[in-house]
Amino acid sequence: MTKTPVVKEESDKPVEGVVSISEMTNMLLQSHPSNLLTNPMWSKASDEELLSAKSQIESAANIIGDLGLHAPVYHNVSKFKRSYELMEQNLKVYIYAEGKRPVFHQSRLTGIYASEGWFMKQLKASQHYLTNDPKKAHLFYLPFSSQILEEVVYVPNSHSFTNLKAYLKNYVDLIKGRYPYWNRTQGADHFLVACHDWAPEETRREMANCIKSLCNADLKEGFKLGKDASLPETNIGSADPSKTLGGKRPSQRKFLAFFAGSMHGYVRPILLKHWQNKDPNMKIFGLMRKTDYIRHMKSSKYCICARGYEVNSPRVVEAISYECVPVIISDNFVPPFLETLNWESFAVFVQEKDIPNLKAILDSISLRRYLTLYNNVLKPNVASPAEAVLCQLLIWDSAVLSSIRVLLEHGL
Repeated sequence: MTKTPVVKEESDKPVEGVVSISEMTNMLLQSHPSNLLTNPMWSKASDEELLSAKSQIESAANIIGDLGLHAPVYHNVSKFKRSYELMEQNLKVYIYAEGKRPVFHQSRLTGIYASEGWFMKQLKASQHYLTNDPKKAHLFYLPFSSQILEEVVYVPNSHSFTNLKAYLKNYVDLIKGRYPYWNRTQGADHFLVACHDWAPEETRREMANCIKSLCNADLKEGFKLGKDASLPETNIGSADPSKTLGGKRPSQRKFLAFFAGSMHGYVRPILLKHWQNKDPNMKIFGLMRKTDYIRHMKSSKYCICARGYEVNSPRVVEAISYECVPVIISDNFVPPFLETLNWESFAVFVQEKDIPNLKAILDSISLRRYLTLYNNVLKPNVASPAEAVLCQLLIWDSAVLSSIRVLLEHGL
């Protein structure tokens, strides 16, 4: 895995201090895009369709029961279902044909950055949502791979993002010159899906107004609540991951907490310093064989998802896959699809400074509360390629809501 270059630009008004998950949710509900996006230069029919969708979503009838959705894991399951129905009926996405392979129009479907590739693959295969007429589009997709961009364009050992930024700038300049649609909103109705750690920095300036769906969703690195969407990082191999999904029942999970992994970043060494070989119920390790790793996840009540070099980690998805309640230790990490999913219903969040008190925090969770978390963690499965359509929907849900906010802000 390539290390992050040491030179980074200052984030655009990053948050100060640590923002709790409850505070993030409140910020999201109160978010206002006026300081983020510019007034569209002219209106079009698709704007009215988005505003109509907004009205219908807000007035959605309450769902009493739905076999396909588990209400507690959503902020508002009725609005989400109505949003889904409206997107099925109306949503149109335009994909720019410009851009040379392999950086553009090529999906990488394995590895820890595979989420971006699966989204591209699913979208291109879904003719239902695509339009060849950009005048009818509600959203414009920028079809590049942040992983392949790094592999092809980055100069090894240069510790510089310059070439990567220039490559994306040339692309933006190209579509700005050929089409009027970027200029209409300065890119505010354009979106990208990028899972590489460097994506926030690569897209910071030239794609500043775009809706960014990122795995590295860090409030300290310029992630914008209410505009951007957090994407789950999932490590997809060549084998069928569904063969190992699931885990033991709560009564058979003999360990309180489990973590194993490389000592990337500053948090994991602190975790091991305080808890490795300190308590028989706290299974905290360095590297571990894959089979033992999966066995421990299936046998633990709580799975520790400690940040590495960046805030995101595939352990969040792995924990959900093995029906283990995620314990996220990563300050200012925005969990995937926070606009839609109620993360406090199926995960625990611990600030980095509280690592010395980790066992006491977990012990303080009642059995009743744990069982609620466990039962809920079975539901939001966005962990495998089979769930890529749900991921796609959640990304679009965030993107459409962001576009609606822009239109409402400017009275269109």
